Amino acid sequence: MRYSYNQRCDARLSALGAGTWSMGGRNDYGLVYGSVRTRCESVDALHALIEGGVNVIDTSPVYGVYGTSESLVGQALEEVGRDGVFLVTKFGDYCDAKTGARIIDNSREDILKEIEGSLERLNTSYIDLYLMHYPDPKVPVSETMQTLNELKEQGRIRHIGVSNVTLEQLKECMEYAQIDALQVQYSMLQRSAEPLLKWAHAQGLMTMTYGSLGGGMLSGAFRTLPSFSEKDVRYTFYPYFKEPLFSKIQGLLDDMDVVAARHDVPVSHVALAWTAQKGFVTTALVGSGTVRSAKENCKAFELELAAEETRFLDESIERHLSA
Repeated sequence: MRYSYNQRCDARLSALGAGTWSMGGRNDYGLVYGSVRTRCESVDALHALIEGGVNVIDTSPVYGVYGTSESLVGQALEEVGRDGVFLVTKFGDYCDAKTGARIIDNSREDILKEIEGSLERLNTSYIDLYLMHYPDPKVPVSETMQTLNELKEQGRIRHIGVSNVTLEQLKECMEYAQIDALQVQYSMLQRSAEPLLKWAHAQGLMTMTYGSLGGGMLSGAFRTLPSFSEKDVRYTFYPYFKEPLFSKIQGLLDDMDVVAARHDVPVSHVALAWTAQKGFVTTALVGSGTVRSAKENCKAFELELAAEETRFLDESIERHLSA
């Protein structure tokens, strides 16, 4: 496993992070992420990741009904121990119990309510990194950040981070609190956040990427257009499983096959190594629903792409996806 030390978070962090979105199964909106795993499969997968050197675990109350993902992480950590794990969770994104509508709420009232539930489900007295899941235009940033500052002073959270923000929104948050981490979507298929990641890294922030395998597209498992349920997150959240983008990505996958064959590794290893070797990425979050996939994802971070291979892949991305 690769590691890097982040001074802001005062931690040695693994290049692979445990993404637990898919572990939650169906969420409060009624959406699902692929096949729903059993609690035992999910917990065993988390154990395998930790054994493989992963020390960053990312979750959220909205991943699964009533915080299923957080509960699974709490169970896994109860069995293997909390020491050495950099635990990340979020606030402000949930479903209205009466209407089923999605709500973004970064108010003081909501944060104080959510932190209680997260700490209980995670079976811990503190959270290493507490992320604002999405910006909330209805609530002053000063209110949100001041509440987080108070939680930090109380020792209930150790670091404050933000997710899914623009550079302007990140800078505004930094006016009211010390922001130690940024989490955004980034992969070979989604590079729009690259300038933001570079800026955050230059400021010393921990940077996390999600969607690192493009919802599974960059695993090479989808060579023909799949027929997902309209409730499947891969269909609703990611644009990759619809035409014409799906066919364009196949050209990139063909080039990735060449690099993968040269190293005798799965295509997913090439995608993860490409991200891991970006100097501005601290941790790439990847979902691992089984022990087998957990071990396979850990092995991906042993791969070192040569400079000419990285250039070849970058050129392939431009050639196939820029049009």
